Amino acid sequence: MSSSVTEEIIARQSSEAQGIIRALLAEIAALRAELDDVRRQVQGKTPQNSSLPPSSQHPHAKSAAKTTKSSAKKPKQKRGGQPGHTKHERPLLATKDCDAVASLKPTACRRCGRKLRGRDGAPLRHQVWELPPIKPHVTEYQRHRLVCSGCGESTCAALPAGVPTSTAGPRLVALAGLLMGCFRQSKRRTALFLEQILGQPCSPGWVVKLQNQACAAARPSYDELVAALPAEPVLAMDETPTKERHGKAWLWTAVAPRFTTFAVRPSRAATAVSEWLGDDFPGVVGCDRARMYLSLPRLQWCWAHLKRDFRALVDSGDTRAQRLGWDLGAATKRLFEHWGAFRAGTISRCALVRRMGPVRKRIAQLLTRGAASGRKLDAGMCRELAAHQDRLWAFLKHDGVQPTNNASERALRHAVIWRKLSFGTQSAAGSRFVETMLTLVETCRQQQRNAFDYLIQAVEAQRARRKPPSLLPLPGP
Repeated sequence: MSSSVTEEIIARQSSEAQGIIRALLAEIAALRAELDDVRRQVQGKTPQNSSLPPSSQHPHAKSAAKTTKSSAKKPKQKRGGQPGHTKHERPLLATKDCDAVASLKPTACRRCGRKLRGRDGAPLRHQVWELPPIKPHVTEYQRHRLVCSGCGESTCAALPAGVPTSTAGPRLVALAGLLMGCFRQSKRRTALFLEQILGQPCSPGWVVKLQNQACAAARPSYDELVAALPAEPVLAMDETPTKERHGKAWLWTAVAPRFTTFAVRPSRAATAVSEWLGDDFPGVVGCDRARMYLSLPRLQWCWAHLKRDFRALVDSGDTRAQRLGWDLGAATKRLFEHWGAFRAGTISRCALVRRMGPVRKRIAQLLTRGAASGRKLDAGMCRELAAHQDRLWAFLKHDGVQPTNNASERALRHAVIWRKLSFGTQSAAGSRFVETMLTLVETCRQQQRNAFDYLIQAVEAQRARRKPPSLLPLPGP
């Protein structure tokens, strides 16, 4: 539009119109310059060289890192298990544990037709699994109200201990909570499942009540885990955006070796970290290079994130930045090779530290070179990494510290999928349910516990006014 508006056209307008036109043309030019700058920044960004989530890339898109030469080296293999793969089979139940046993004997020889008698000492066993017809178990409590013949006062029988005033039993509450918190079903889908599969009359409004009951039952265990966080020597932390009602919110996670906690907070600021861990947390936190973690004294920056940053230099188009990116990427590859050998148990920690010596020296040299380059593309990043190299190598000094924060990103994966399906929560109570159930499900997975059994016990304990079972791991030997 600006190219079609010439000076001759502007000159034919009134003085006020000329001022307005020139102001609009200047604003258009500024917006175009800003748009071009954003396009230059976004151009070429992929999940391999930036913080873009893997879901932002089409599954059929070819990675820029893969070349025809590298793919040609891969041997062609058939789909499925490869030779040497351990076979996995469902073991047969013991005959005494089967609900019914049908003994099948042939009546005649398949060749000559002669009648057969006897018994096979080791018959072929074939077991068929089937679900029984599902029908809710309903118990009616008839509370009689009797009138005293002496004083005329009426007295109604109380419910037995452990019987809820609610119409839902512990197993039903636990199932409804897990259908939403573990299996990512909406309230309407949960109500549909309960009604059509289990034969339980249900509505979305009643599902909300069941959700609140499940959250209240598990909340004491959640609070106990949060209170234990400041005493953990090693944590992995991460956060992802979400929504609460119509506003922005953030879902945080902190992963300890034996349990995981989640929290929905309205901010991404460092106050959320201090609220969880306190102002003088003595442990090591694995994280990305986000600013809110800098208040913590001991950090381990994620090398998986750094690997993507180095890949971004390779894809930048600047020749010198590409060379630096290739060199840093090669050193990072050696780092992960040594770490992989240590995790596999083929080398000791002392051997790991010794092998990392040349890698550390090489990376320090490359960071110094990048910091002195004067290029806006990489100088700032290299200066920051060179100035805080203790945050790159904490995993060599402290047991249990990983060079990446993959543990926290894996913990967030289920939550991110749930958020995409539900578009966040509609209330503070919904956010409390989300953080409580995510904590319960992920912690039970880490401890190889049955989340359904645990939630049943928690609901039963709450209704009996007892403390629910603890999710804190037992102290080691």
